[in-house]
Amino acid sequence: MAQITLSAPAARPPVRLGRLLTIVLVGQFMAVLDVSVVNVAAPTIRTDLHASGAGLQLVIAGYTIAYAVLLITGARLGDRLGHRAAFQAGLAVFTAASLACGLAGGTGALIGFRFVQGAGAALLVPQVMSLIQRNFAGAARARALSVYGAVLAGGTVVGQVAGGLVVSADLFGTGWRPVFLVNVPIGVVLLAAGARTLPGDRGEQGRGLDLPGLVSLSAATLLFVVPLVLGHEENWPLWGWLMLGGGVVVFALFVAAQRRASSPLVPGRVAGAPGMRSGLVTIFLCMCTFSGFLFGLALHLQGGLGYSPLRAGLYFIPGAGGFALSSLNWRRVPARWHRPMTPAGLVVAGIGYLGLAVFASGGAGLEVAMGLAGLGLGAAFCPLLVVALTHVAVTDAADASGLLAMTNQLGQVVGVATFGTLFLSVAPPTGHALTVTCVALAGAAAVGACCALPPLRRRG
Repeated sequence: MAQITLSAPAARPPVRLGRLLTIVLVGQFMAVLDVSVVNVAAPTIRTDLHASGAGLQLVIAGYTIAYAVLLITGARLGDRLGHRAAFQAGLAVFTAASLACGLAGGTGALIGFRFVQGAGAALLVPQVMSLIQRNFAGAARARALSVYGAVLAGGTVVGQVAGGLVVSADLFGTGWRPVFLVNVPIGVVLLAAGARTLPGDRGEQGRGLDLPGLVSLSAATLLFVVPLVLGHEENWPLWGWLMLGGGVVVFALFVAAQRRASSPLVPGRVAGAPGMRSGLVTIFLCMCTFSGFLFGLALHLQGGLGYSPLRAGLYFIPGAGGFALSSLNWRRVPARWHRPMTPAGLVVAGIGYLGLAVFASGGAGLEVAMGLAGLGLGAAFCPLLVVALTHVAVTDAADASGLLAMTNQLGQVVGVATFGTLFLSVAPPTGHALTVTCVALAGAAAVGACCALPPLRRRG
């Protein structure tokens, strides 16, 4: 299939583009950070609000469930309403919900506000990639996507470190509440800056909303995500397996309906663009291993080695640093090596996972292995995004960004559910559990490397 030439965006002063990228990526950073920051604060929340185990799980998972379920819907709303308007609306909802979470007086209220916060993030996040796709071209777009990839990894790790810092500081005796309240001043500043800086657009007014597609895909995602998030805590009850089966059926109905829809939610030209299908599978596996390794290692550091939340969070810095180093510098490699970087990066990440298995007892070896895993994932993920979006027209940016964002988020949920369950199912000590889990992570990384090979063969 011939490459679709993307029209160059209207010329803007470089400072304006820099401000645009800063605004949208800080918004993205907050949304990613709130997935992990609550994990560290969970024990304090449980004590303060007298939350049950199930209630605490919903406080943590409610955000992820709403976020994953509504991402595609958020992308299409951005396409209909305009990406600036959708970004600002999602940011406003996220900021207001963060304030409500920080002031919540009970577990039920906090759970409800976490769902609202996740819905705001689901409206905000797809617009980030759409605004990058529409306003940057060529090397500038590749640079922007590299920073985007670094923000995804950094937000997850910084969430764990920041959560430990904030809870340990216990500012004015507020305990866990600043974990949410810190989003409020940042969100207000971003809203004001976005109103002045983000370019206005009217979206794609001629395209239908495809309500049946939105409903069926959201239902399928919900049926799939809820048992994965809550299944292990509930000892995998029958309702969880029924929901998973129902999710498969509803998703099959969604796919069949999309083929007949006049304005499908996921156009065939987007899903079938060269590099997109293999890119989606590889991104899914990348994020599965990434989230699985973060989850298992966090449990091992705190539960097995007895580290405090802050010390455990600091251990993740080499992984984040490695990811940032490779994701921000991969373009320095000659262009002919950009496509091979994805499978090669996943191989390096797999070697890092095996290193974690060897050095599970801690020390410098563990930190080196984490840095190697992060370095490989960054080298794989960012070139993969560029390849997946190369053949997508600017007018399809919203659909592509929603699809990629949902794949990214589902990969994280599935990674925690599968590799987290594997870790928790292996008999103590946790060092042995981490070893088994990391060997499985290395295997998944190898599968991802194989999935990234088709574009190489097509190019040759």
